[in-house]
Amino acid sequence: MIKRLGSGIYTYMPTGLRVIRKVEAIIREEMNKSGALELLMPVVQPAELWQETGRWDKMGPELMRVKDRHGREFAIQPTSEEVVTDVVRSEIKSYRQLPLNFYHIQTKFRDERRPRFGLMRGREFTMKDAYSFDRDVEGMQKSYQVMFDAYTRIFNRFGLKFRAVAADNGAIGGTGSHEFHVIASTGEDALVYCPTSDYAANMEAAEALAIGERGAATQEMTKVPTPGKTKCESVAELLGLPLSQTVKTIALTVEKEEEGKVTKQYFMLLLRGDHELNEVKVGKVEGLSNHRFSTEAEILEVYGSVPGYLGPVAPKQPVTIVADRTVANMADFVCGANEADYHLTGVNWGRDLPEPIVADLRNVVEGDASPDGQGVLAIERGIEVGHVFQLGTAYSKAMNATFLDENGKPAPLQMGCYGIGVTRILGAAIEQNFDDKGIVWPDALAPFQLVLCPMGMDRSELVKAQTEQLYADLQAAGVDVIVDDRGLRPGAMFADWELIGVPHRVVIGERGLKEGKLEYQGRRESEATAVPVAEVVGFIKGKLGQ
Repeated sequence: MIKRLGSGIYTYMPTGLRVIRKVEAIIREEMNKSGALELLMPVVQPAELWQETGRWDKMGPELMRVKDRHGREFAIQPTSEEVVTDVVRSEIKSYRQLPLNFYHIQTKFRDERRPRFGLMRGREFTMKDAYSFDRDVEGMQKSYQVMFDAYTRIFNRFGLKFRAVAADNGAIGGTGSHEFHVIASTGEDALVYCPTSDYAANMEAAEALAIGERGAATQEMTKVPTPGKTKCESVAELLGLPLSQTVKTIALTVEKEEEGKVTKQYFMLLLRGDHELNEVKVGKVEGLSNHRFSTEAEILEVYGSVPGYLGPVAPKQPVTIVADRTVANMADFVCGANEADYHLTGVNWGRDLPEPIVADLRNVVEGDASPDGQGVLAIERGIEVGHVFQLGTAYSKAMNATFLDENGKPAPLQMGCYGIGVTRILGAAIEQNFDDKGIVWPDALAPFQLVLCPMGMDRSELVKAQTEQLYADLQAAGVDVIVDDRGLRPGAMFADWELIGVPHRVVIGERGLKEGKLEYQGRRESEATAVPVAEVVGFIKGKLGQ
């Protein structure tokens, strides 16, 4: 399917390229049906465009930067928001020219720190990216829905099990987005959904509601020795308490530079001992967009203790305390005492420390209440293969892309952005569809829909003639078919095609032909079916839904 050339860089071999071309064809058909217009933007893009939006610096080392012979800087594009915005700002003058949606299928490059999993996390890849332009937010939302619906049709046509989930916009920017994930146990991403409602989000964006209600204090705050116990799990075990009664502390630092002077502000995040921090959510808390984890020296200076024993009660220096919603509802909890080898038990809000800033800081867990109130949450793994964004004016304002409204006044264009990882579909489809024999391609994506396996074609004129006739008839009927004329023994021949994953197979043998029958077997079927020779073409078309 593919051949590795370098780290995260692959040659697409003929069989793999056939799959990719089928992916592209389905995408093109649905994009064209949706009213999008295809163009082709360059892989190499001037740095000036990226500098206009600030992404030349913001993208960091993932953006591959090169210089030409004159010393001018360029980007090897990972995406094309800047270029398409430049196209539109020079072409669109009036509201009468809107809405618009441009798309292209083009090579992308992202200098991943650790390319891995083949096409799943490569550096060079093919992506379909589309960009909508509207006069107002309502128009943008309509264009977004058109693309969302087109993506749903695309993934249904691929024949893949998928889920669309609410997502964080990340480095792209904007106001709202959904990711499309192919469901696979090997997926990198955790998908959160409610089986009894339409709620779905990725782990980064899934809202975690508060668990329980705060009860009244029943214990006195007490300092207890916990020598060498720096983890909530070991503290809970030592004290004979449930892990859910403990609170863990994460120390953060925010640096600000004003008039050449760097100042530091310290934050303490509090999570229940059995919960995990969600860093995307942390970045959305006021004042924490540019946070980092505090150094050990800073922790000693601010809290007077080594990491592992930190807590919100009486730190040495002023600290902003942000508690997760669930921690804010806890009573009689256990936390660090800001002293090595000691923790505090029976800690309560209001009595022992001030009420905190409350925010959603954690990852959801299986069984949490669904934010829509319609049940509880479940989690499954997925591979992100598509992403749709409501960009708004993030790029049009930065690049002064405007149009004249009905009153002749300039207004910024409202944008949407829509991507599908074309080559990633190849890997994702395999991760979802395989068994111990090899790949099991969906019909729409298979490099060939059907393989003809003639037995002794080089020795039997009857088999040779029937194979050639059937091949011609199937091609005329629009079936994507290949003949294996290598003369291999049946076992080796069948094993090769099961490994490749062609979904349908017809065996042509002299004995069967004398009885007027051929042998059909689907890739997922355990037994073969005898089919009369005269009915094979219609039978295959029925299997393919033609």
